[in-house]
Amino acid sequence: MNPNREKITTGFVKTGMVFTLIMMFSTVAAQGESTGGSGLPVWLQAGLWGMFAGGASLLGALIGYAVKLPAKIIAGIMAFGSGVLISALSFELMAEAFQESGLLPTTVGFFAGALTYSGINGLLSRTGAKHRKRSSGQPSEADSKGSGTAIAVGALLDGVPESMAIGLTMLGGGVVSMATVLAIFISNIPEGLSSAAGMKAAGRSTSYILIIWISIALLAGLSSLIGYTAYINLSIEARSATTAVAAGAILSMLAETMIPEAFEGTRNWAGLITCAGFVCAFALSMLDG
Repeated sequence: MNPNREKITTGFVKTGMVFTLIMMFSTVAAQGESTGGSGLPVWLQAGLWGMFAGGASLLGALIGYAVKLPAKIIAGIMAFGSGVLISALSFELMAEAFQESGLLPTTVGFFAGALTYSGINGLLSRTGAKHRKRSSGQPSEADSKGSGTAIAVGALLDGVPESMAIGLTMLGGGVVSMATVLAIFISNIPEGLSSAAGMKAAGRSTSYILIIWISIALLAGLSSLIGYTAYINLSIEARSATTAVAAGAILSMLAETMIPEAFEGTRNWAGLITCAGFVCAFALSMLDG
């Protein structure tokens, strides 16, 4: 076997092991939650559920790097994931925020999240991270100096709002919203898949890609943990506004990074595929409720 190929294969095996460990830890968290709190502390459960959902990005990146999928297939998966997230932020996050605090705090929080994400993303886009979710067309370091760092920061940024949302769903009674977790898990797979394929096409190294997506999985767990611990003692209004902030940031992320990639590859089919993802997540939300 070619030495370089062997190194790459070894890297992917290690990645698979990391993802397996994430799944195992998350299973332990689920067992703790299902026993009414007699297992792991709630704050730790929040972190592990976030890591579980974030681990889907790592799984998607592994597939995107190891398997060369047609651009249309990647775009279709991205469209489906976009629909899933739109449903989750509508029926799980925004609806809950509105029910607990009313229209004004929810609206203010929503636009605050959207403005924050769009502002940061705008800065990153100017340094080469604009197309970080695309399976093709990402700049190489030779094309745009500093784009590697910008893409890495952007990829980490994208996972923070949705991961925090997982921890925020546990504030009501220490029980995670499985509809939210599954929706984010499903949507994270195409994010990692498309972005990693684009990174590979741009000539990024295997270690660069692995480090980014392992970091994203770990940061997802940390963000979810913070989403629970940082807001547990705040008023219901403040919690609800924060939930709306996460929803606004997620929708901005979708509009600016995922949906353009989905439309680029699927064109006339993008709407239908997005609607399919929406309905699937909607069904999960209704069954979970």
